[in-house]
Amino acid sequence: MTTPREHGAAAAHVADAVREGIIRGAYPPGTRIRQEELADETGASRVPVREALRMLEAEGLVTLVANTGAWVSSLSLSECQEIYRVRERVEPLLLRMSGPSLPADTLARLEQLAEQMAASDDVETFLELDREFHLLTYTGTETVVLTELVHRLWNRTQSYRRVYTRLMDDRARRTVHDEHRLIVGALRDHDIDAAESLLAGHIRRTRRQLASHPEVFAPPTED
Repeated sequence: MTTPREHGAAAAHVADAVREGIIRGAYPPGTRIRQEELADETGASRVPVREALRMLEAEGLVTLVANTGAWVSSLSLSECQEIYRVRERVEPLLLRMSGPSLPADTLARLEQLAEQMAASDDVETFLELDREFHLLTYTGTETVVLTELVHRLWNRTQSYRRVYTRLMDDRARRTVHDEHRLIVGALRDHDIDAAESLLAGHIRRTRRQLASHPEVFAPPTED
């Protein structure tokens, strides 16, 4: 007989697998997730699969419809804009809290990541390195809710960053790479005000570019 603890561990395993699939683009927005197939793929029974989907629904990554099924959540343009506006406020705050405590080896890794991004033309490579770069800048502090919130906001918008990256022209790419380098330079110089300002502009630029492509978003839901 499976214990509740074992069910919980299995549910967390399934949730991790689906979350990673969503982040990496294996499950694009609007993809139906069939519980039977997910159970077969992960080797889990139906109970932890259902619990995993409820966990992902709480994170905003999955939409459950009673007696119908589960889908990877889609964002409308207005919803994505709202999330990016929140990111513009909270991520600079988290960087302010984290930046002064980042050790030299982390700063060296950030420099390396910035150069690796600039040297790669592959979208998935860029997305992986970009995610590592930004989340690494937040590792200099421990927070009660802010770090988890930022991770969740990143997860909810990852699919749309993928679209944005594919739409970037050469000028936009150069700007992104320059901003990464400038953020690292500001952190090295202990100029947290500059780092904060650069990050806010970095996020805002993505939001505005995404807004110029409304065709990539789900239509607003009707009440």
